[in-house]
Amino acid sequence: MAIAWVIIPVYFVEKGLSLELAALVIGIISIPVAIKFIFGGIVDYFIGFGRKIFIIIGGLMIAFGLFAIIFTDPSNALISFSLFLTISICGIGFLDVSSDALAIEIGLEEELGKINGSMFAGQYSGMAIGSIVLALIAQYYSYQIAFLVSGLIVFLSLIFPLIIKETKRRIKKQKIGKTLILEFKKKQTQILSVLSFLIDIKKGLLMIVIPLYMKVGLNLNIGQIGLIVSMFPITSAIGSFIGGAAADKWTRKKTLYLILCLSVFFTSLLVIADTWIILGAIYGIIGFIHGGSTAVSCTMFMSACNSKVGATQFSIFMSLGNAGTMAGETISGVLIAAVGFSRTFLYTAWFIGPAFIVLNFVKEQKQRKKLK
Repeated sequence: MAIAWVIIPVYFVEKGLSLELAALVIGIISIPVAIKFIFGGIVDYFIGFGRKIFIIIGGLMIAFGLFAIIFTDPSNALISFSLFLTISICGIGFLDVSSDALAIEIGLEEELGKINGSMFAGQYSGMAIGSIVLALIAQYYSYQIAFLVSGLIVFLSLIFPLIIKETKRRIKKQKIGKTLILEFKKKQTQILSVLSFLIDIKKGLLMIVIPLYMKVGLNLNIGQIGLIVSMFPITSAIGSFIGGAAADKWTRKKTLYLILCLSVFFTSLLVIADTWIILGAIYGIIGFIHGGSTAVSCTMFMSACNSKVGATQFSIFMSLGNAGTMAGETISGVLIAAVGFSRTFLYTAWFIGPAFIVLNFVKEQKQRKKLK
């Protein structure tokens, strides 16, 4: 993920791609993340084979894509480069939905906040380490070496699912369509679906705008960019733990209200970030808030899922959120070109507003259906 959303945008700019084209390509290659329900449907349909096999498949896809882009120059073969990177992102999709499905099946209702907090803290920690280490490798050696190291790390990590014992179900296939349709006919599910999309638009904007602002606006090198960007996942990991625990202790809705208010305020403060020190401080706070927001909102989504179609239903929620992220990524370049970085930061804060309205209609989930 550090390669796809931190290293690649800067790499594109250094290869001569325009800001608009770089942002557009990142948005397009993120499409698989917006259709995670397809991966979830596959995982649920073949529930009899368990979750581990899809973790391994996903890891192999990630590694293959990263190895392939080593030999592909985006300035000469942008389509091929984007295709290989998309394969890696599809692998992330399989990894994601498989672990989510397992959490939904075995997680207790009163512990879902802690579970989500732990999962996202692990993800953000990995992204933080990747942002620092891989950016330094790219600066002092080459981007190709950074891609190689990343691919090797993913490939070697497959030893972990291989040593895990898993109890497989007797059924080889299940019909998920009817159950899924019934779930999404519920008003609560529909409201949460809209909330999932709206709450992640800001994330997509900042993921592209911040690295580009550091490169173009502050004229920082890739090593400096990697260090500052790493602040976001580091503080997000802390925010995930705290937000997840708060979601279990207090009402999830009130916790999310508070988080969204803080998000509006600190995102607006980016307009005064004219030095790397100020930017790093504000960006770190935004990361903390984002981690809490992700843990709390995903706890709400997971609590609403029927565990019989948990991988598919939760991945639909996540796909809608990722679609919001992709929408933010896609329009980021246009906004920068049209109004500049400062106003783009303000517009990003304004995009949080609609989520407040939708959150008002969400009802706290008291009990989640268990797998029968």
